[in-house]
Amino acid sequence: MATDESTPATTTEDKLAPQEKKAATPVDDLVATRHTVTIGGRELKYTATTGRIVLREEVLTDGKFDGHKAKAEVFLTAYTLDDAEAAERPVTFAFNGGPGSSSIWLHLGLLGPRRVVSGDAGALAAPPYELVDNDESLLLHSDLVFIDPVSTGFSRAVEGEKPGEYHGFTRDLESVGEVIRLWTSRNGRWISPKYLAGESYGTTRAAGLAAHLQTRYGMYLNGVMLISAVLEFGTLDFAPGNDLPYTLFLPTYAAIAHYHGLIPDRTLEDLLADAERFAAGRYPNALAQGNRIPDDYRAEVVTRLAALTGLSEDYIDRVDLRIEHQRFYTELLRSQRRTVGRLDGRFTGWEVDYAIDATGKDPSFAAIIGPYSAALNHYVRAELGYENDLPYETLSWEAAKNWSYKEFEGQQITVADKLAEALRTNPHLKVHVASGHYDGATPYFATEHTLARLQIPRELTGNIEVKYYPAGHMMYVHEESRIQQAADLAAFIGASSNR
Repeated sequence: MATDESTPATTTEDKLAPQEKKAATPVDDLVATRHTVTIGGRELKYTATTGRIVLREEVLTDGKFDGHKAKAEVFLTAYTLDDAEAAERPVTFAFNGGPGSSSIWLHLGLLGPRRVVSGDAGALAAPPYELVDNDESLLLHSDLVFIDPVSTGFSRAVEGEKPGEYHGFTRDLESVGEVIRLWTSRNGRWISPKYLAGESYGTTRAAGLAAHLQTRYGMYLNGVMLISAVLEFGTLDFAPGNDLPYTLFLPTYAAIAHYHGLIPDRTLEDLLADAERFAAGRYPNALAQGNRIPDDYRAEVVTRLAALTGLSEDYIDRVDLRIEHQRFYTELLRSQRRTVGRLDGRFTGWEVDYAIDATGKDPSFAAIIGPYSAALNHYVRAELGYENDLPYETLSWEAAKNWSYKEFEGQQITVADKLAEALRTNPHLKVHVASGHYDGATPYFATEHTLARLQIPRELTGNIEVKYYPAGHMMYVHEESRIQQAADLAAFIGASSNR
């Protein structure tokens, strides 16, 4: 029968019930664009490649090979220097944490060739926000590949697959590791110096990947960059019976109180040294004694904690010497009707009720998510030429709240053993660790505690370098720290690339 031009012809697929229709076969949708940037006085010509690549898995059904099945589409942005010799040119694979975070922070805050101007504590940028060339981009020293794990950014499970399968420790390692393998193979980079750069939970991922890539693919790395590290979760877990975090957070509390003028007439350096000594000695000893502690000893600890944290002796007495971190951020400036940031204690915010025990809102996160989200959504479309109607998931709360650590049932969650394994297996592997003094999410003293207990021979301890910055979790929000951190990362790659 004839068909009216305005009415589409009926196809066999149209007649199928919705559940019988076949999903379109997913394909890579990468877009490449050419750019120029000046970094360190050098004009660099580079190619930006952005879009989603399809992850496939070998599927067995009843013991029989059933093909490579598409499971997920992972969004990435790669920057490669034009006309560079692949064997000589390092490549860095970067991601953030959460879990459930996209790579937006390292991408537009520190490493990429373009960065967002977000302002800083006390001087936030106002919308609309500005993108500028990153004069300190790591692109001068390394190609860059930013990876958004499944359910973050534009990354999604394919139709018919369960995204929750990727919201867990092992599957996350496997999927990100597969992205790294695919990109390395497709771009002929197996003999390039290779690096991982992770922030926050991204350091958990990076430490696990260092061992996974070696074991699964025989891919040995030159270096791992751990920014705001969390390798042992027990150091951060204020669970009943675990007194360790109370001591490891103390120097960070001292730094934040000092920043807000509550501990005058002392330099930050002197104060931190004092807090670290107390946190490593008298304080844990006092907590370990429980109700056996003598009254005079307890009174001494109360006085010392008040002097180091800016909190009142009455408050410290009422919390039984144990200052929980969310409560600290709410209590410190209560008399000024302000809260302080968890990710960065330099930031302050407001609450509705100043009698609350602890706030769940972080003013340091609220200060930066707007500029970064606006910049990324503009940048990928207007400058990188990538179009997608999906929302860019800067941070997937669904993934975060349902993250699985089933592999650690009955155990402490740790990847310190994975990092130590990677170092013992590959004695050429170098590790760079960056910590902010005002980071109340992954405090620097907790990181020091973990690094000091790594099960590696003494001769390998020189493979690890640690840098500190007068800023928070995303230390590059602070301009002086950003510039110094960029120089530190460049020096790390230069010293470890063996080129």
